[in-house]
Amino acid sequence: MNKPYLSRMQGHVLRFFWNFEGMYQSKREFWCIFFVFSFISLQASQPGGLKFHGSEQPINQRTSYNVFGNKTAEFADYYAIEFKLSLYPTTEFGYILRIKNKESNRIYNLFYDGQGDRLTFKFNEEGKNNLIVANLNREKLLNMHWFKMKILFDQKGDSIKLTINDQTYSVGNEKLPETYYPVILFGKSDHIIDVPSFAIRDLSIGNQEKYFFPLNESKGNAVHDASGNTFGEVSNPEWLVNDAYHWRYKTSFKSQSVAGANYNPEKKVLYYYNRDTLYIYDVRSGETTFKIFDQQCPVNLTLGMNFIDAKKNKLYSYETYYAPPKDTYEGPTIASLDLETFQWTAENYEQLPSPLHHHGSYFNSATNQFTLFGGFGKMRYSKDFFTYDISTKTWDTLSGFTGDFLSPRYFSSVGYLKKTNSIYIFGGMGNDSGEQTVGRKYYYDLYKIDLNTKNVTKLWEIPWEQDNMVPVRGMVILDDSCFYTLCYPEHFSESLLKLYRFSLKDGQYDILGDSIPIHSDKITTNANLYYDSTLNNLFAVVQEFDNDISSDLKVYSLAFPPLTVEELATYSKDKTSYAAFVILLSFSLAIGIGYLIYRKKKTGTASPEDTSKQEYVPNAKAEVAMRANAIYLFGEFTVRDRNNKNITYMFSAQLKQIFCLILQYTTTEGGIASQRLSNILWPDKAADKVKNSRGVTINHLRKALSELDGIELVYDKGYFKIEQSDAFYCDYERCMFIISTNDIEKHRDELIEILSRGKFLQLSDHPLYDSLKEELEKKLEPVLLLEMEKSFNAELYPTTIVFAEAISNIDPLNDTALTFQIKAMQRLKMTDEARIRYQTFIIEYKKIMGTDYPHPYKNIIG
Repeated sequence: MNKPYLSRMQGHVLRFFWNFEGMYQSKREFWCIFFVFSFISLQASQPGGLKFHGSEQPINQRTSYNVFGNKTAEFADYYAIEFKLSLYPTTEFGYILRIKNKESNRIYNLFYDGQGDRLTFKFNEEGKNNLIVANLNREKLLNMHWFKMKILFDQKGDSIKLTINDQTYSVGNEKLPETYYPVILFGKSDHIIDVPSFAIRDLSIGNQEKYFFPLNESKGNAVHDASGNTFGEVSNPEWLVNDAYHWRYKTSFKSQSVAGANYNPEKKVLYYYNRDTLYIYDVRSGETTFKIFDQQCPVNLTLGMNFIDAKKNKLYSYETYYAPPKDTYEGPTIASLDLETFQWTAENYEQLPSPLHHHGSYFNSATNQFTLFGGFGKMRYSKDFFTYDISTKTWDTLSGFTGDFLSPRYFSSVGYLKKTNSIYIFGGMGNDSGEQTVGRKYYYDLYKIDLNTKNVTKLWEIPWEQDNMVPVRGMVILDDSCFYTLCYPEHFSESLLKLYRFSLKDGQYDILGDSIPIHSDKITTNANLYYDSTLNNLFAVVQEFDNDISSDLKVYSLAFPPLTVEELATYSKDKTSYAAFVILLSFSLAIGIGYLIYRKKKTGTASPEDTSKQEYVPNAKAEVAMRANAIYLFGEFTVRDRNNKNITYMFSAQLKQIFCLILQYTTTEGGIASQRLSNILWPDKAADKVKNSRGVTINHLRKALSELDGIELVYDKGYFKIEQSDAFYCDYERCMFIISTNDIEKHRDELIEILSRGKFLQLSDHPLYDSLKEELEKKLEPVLLLEMEKSFNAELYPTTIVFAEAISNIDPLNDTALTFQIKAMQRLKMTDEARIRYQTFIIEYKKIMGTDYPHPYKNIIG
């Protein structure tokens, strides 16, 4: 039996610190530092969890988790099964867990029914009778997202206790054995196939000595305990740690008239409204309902600005200004919508001096005041604070500020921290005079406005050497250590939103998660960031306007706390042994101790290594140099062996298919089950013939791959997967890595080299490849659009052509790529080539669309 993981770890850390105790000026200093380090290292919240696919999926795709697998656990006197549980509304009926005993035929199960007004959990002796029924408050548990579950088997007391959150239920006289050898199964098992949608994390099993399973894997079917040892196995898993890096698309809306959007964390819903209709999207269930107003919104919407008073359950729609010839507008400028009755009420008729495009704002429910800062209008940048009091229904201008100068600006991110009763303002664009004609500059600074003293303090300004960018107006600030906001280069038509975490102290930052595409041609286009503390989720809302009137709204979610790409990579690696983890932790602590002993101040980070600005110029007639031990999927499928010999001839059409299929599933799910592989490749064959065909094909693929170093096809616990080392190269995997790094410029030449080979799997049109192509293209296209525009603006025209061609390979009718490609060719005096490209495009357009392309050549080059 293993000792409890945390107890052993803390013992090692304690002994490590004890050896250094004499270096400290006092025992008090030593113990303070010990507890700080041990708390940070061992108790810090981590993302993760295992989500179970339930009855919404076919039976063979439902999730099953055998905790101990082929290992045997033994407990005397008592033992407990503890975990955190999260429930999903997709399927609200079925068995969460079954508990067997290797020494008897008695089986217990935990059944969940969430279909009614209350959540019901039933603990049963399977096939005999119900032992415990727990009816709980539905909203309370669902709003908690994660809540604690505990099942205690008291063998001495002959009783079983079920604890859900803070409520305990028990049953006695169960004739429990003195020693238990539990087999613990979550989700689908044996003939039990009714499984709800749920997730678990932080699973521990035992008494004084516990097995602990963080369930923070990012891929694969193997599960590890906290020491890195492999325990048990899970089939069809969804590892939730990926949701802390990959923004998950949730839903979208469209309005032909001006619309606004906002998120209500109290109700867990997002509102999207225009003057006639309100759409209500429930982020938990994924369901959308709508209400058509009995009477139109009394405010004539021009920007669709709004805020929510969650306590009173009201949405306030407001406009600051109506420009000529609408300056004679006499209707209300602020109206409230009761989110229970869906009735509008006019609140205020006063206009502010300017439209104030892209101002920042926040609502203080304690004072019933909504405050906005900055913005742009009438060719001026604003530095004013305007406050609307919903009690008195009046606007006021905040004045009397002292301290540092805060320049006029727009596109700033604004947040309010109740703890310090302060406003924080980050970044934006503007200038000291406020006059647009002077020109604008980008700001990368942070100001704190203390509302108690009205003092303005500039906390920091950081140098910026990347592409200029602006933040969205919503800032998530949870404490006085850091804040989160989305940033993007708004001066590109096709751009990407990225999540930043900035330190309030000095402006150090991390880029978290992958990117969200945004089309930012119109000044009305906007995005916002919201945080839900009970769901542990960030929500990004992107509203794109085509003509300043109609708009598309897209909603994305990201688990909190979010991860950097480097942090995600640590979850993808093989789990290290316990001893290695202790060494790593000890080394980290030693660095901290050295810092404290010598009191050396941090001198700042080294400047990044200069990257070459030499442009990669493709040569269509030259073959890109190929590597040994490599498989290329861009252009023609090509394989080079260890001697750099072309052995593509060894891969038949079926071998190409099965290789790509296993590679795809290895990347996304850690491997593919043999049965699923058979169902995809041989759906109509009899079982005995399928097994023979599969065996022959797998052997042929293994033989072909044996000609390369660094790659192997393995079969592990019912799953086929590709295992690789650094000796092997695959252009598809390098491409996926590059576009996930948030640093395309560093790898630009390599990306161009990959793309120059041609279209991804260009000669492979079998439907089997569709999902692999779709996955790559969905991630690659927004990156290419952004890099194409950046390269054109930097006058790197050959690079622009390569990116444009790659976009056309994905979307042959992408006229943005056509425009940039033709303009780049014109700059390079490739007039004939530009005309040929245009003619090829309009022929293809006519073939696909059935109509003539509406934009003549002269309009593109003009």
